[in-house]
Amino acid sequence: MSRSVVSAHRPRSASPGRRRLLATALAIVGLVGSLVLDAPVAQAASYPSWDDVVAARGKESAKQSQIVEIRGIIAGLAAEADAARAEAERLGEAFQEAQRDALRAAEKEQALRDDAEEHAEIAEASAAQAGRFAAQMARSGGADVTTSVITGGEDSRDLLYDLGALSKLSEQAERVETAATTDASVARSLTAQADRAALKLADLAQAAQDRMGEAQAASDRAQAATDEQEGNKSRLEAQLTSLTSGRATTEAQFEKGERIRKAEEERKRKALEAEIARQLRAQQAAAAANQGGGGSAPSAGGGGGGGAPVGSGSGSGWVRPAGGWITSGYGVRVNPYTGAVAMHDGLDLGSACSSPIVAASAGTVEYVGRYGGYGNYVRIDHGGGVKTAYGHIVDGGFRVSPGQQVGAGTLVALVGSTGNSTGCHLHFETHVGGGTVNPVGFMAARGVGF
Repeated sequence: MSRSVVSAHRPRSASPGRRRLLATALAIVGLVGSLVLDAPVAQAASYPSWDDVVAARGKESAKQSQIVEIRGIIAGLAAEADAARAEAERLGEAFQEAQRDALRAAEKEQALRDDAEEHAEIAEASAAQAGRFAAQMARSGGADVTTSVITGGEDSRDLLYDLGALSKLSEQAERVETAATTDASVARSLTAQADRAALKLADLAQAAQDRMGEAQAASDRAQAATDEQEGNKSRLEAQLTSLTSGRATTEAQFEKGERIRKAEEERKRKALEAEIARQLRAQQAAAAANQGGGGSAPSAGGGGGGGAPVGSGSGSGWVRPAGGWITSGYGVRVNPYTGAVAMHDGLDLGSACSSPIVAASAGTVEYVGRYGGYGNYVRIDHGGGVKTAYGHIVDGGFRVSPGQQVGAGTLVALVGSTGNSTGCHLHFETHVGGGTVNPVGFMAARGVGF
């Protein structure tokens, strides 16, 4: 409240006691307003400064209080990061379950439509055959045969033979017509079932999309919590060491040590990235040489071309997503991790740990996060109902983010063994029209072998 507003309501001749009371009231109002306006925004933690630590060293009670506070902050950061990762894991599992329901529903709908189409084609063929029988009967005289038997004019044995033949034709025509009617009815029933399945699929697909959004948000929160923890842990631990060891570590000393540590981490990171880039260039060069040399056509079988390098393709705009042989194919199998019989929606490539994973084709990154038993997972939308997915990525191995545009051969992640995995490998999926298809046949049709 401003002084002008207060003075407008103040009596012209107030007593000294009244003026002192009013001044006190104004001071209280100002203090409360200041506390409200200057209140800090809620945050994950309030971190002590090095000045706080240095000041606390001179007094034992203050030092112990500071030690307790710092230990609490460190524990709180770790707990928050763990909780965020657990939530990301939980929502990633929910996303996988919802997506699995949508995949199975899409496959059921497609199977019903395929069956309906097959029965419709059979019904059409049967109807055509019945028409041919009718035409043949008409050409043979049809009802005129009976007249010929009564009036004579032909050998009766020939006429009886013709009559028997027409009777057989009539029976066959009737059976074919009945079969055509039945198949047409079955086709209509299957189409109706497929239409109902499509409505259910739409709901399941939307549910999967919703779960994906929740899982992506949780993965982002987990990464933010991890970054918060890692960004402050070393400084807090250095402050704690300064208080507990009796050695007076200052902010300047800490910053110097941090610069050395971060420089070494950056050197190692660049060396790793350079090695990954070198591997990728070498493998892509080998792939180009193989294609230029007129190598054998990609095999549709499980083992053909299994040693082909990552990035190999045929100029179709599609490339091999990783190196290694196929260690587990597409289809129902006994899960080597859980021992349960379940659908394996992709194929596994026995790629080396931390080796590159590249986008199989150009598209938009749709998801980057946890995905149930497939651990760290990336999915790319290539348009036209076609998507590819990459699982078991190593922790810290993402090289893309949601919404990013990528080209065929763009580095998207590094091979790992997260989730339900017994060793480093890439789990690779191809999605078409809402369901999964065998990546071997899908990629072979695009000139890429495994």
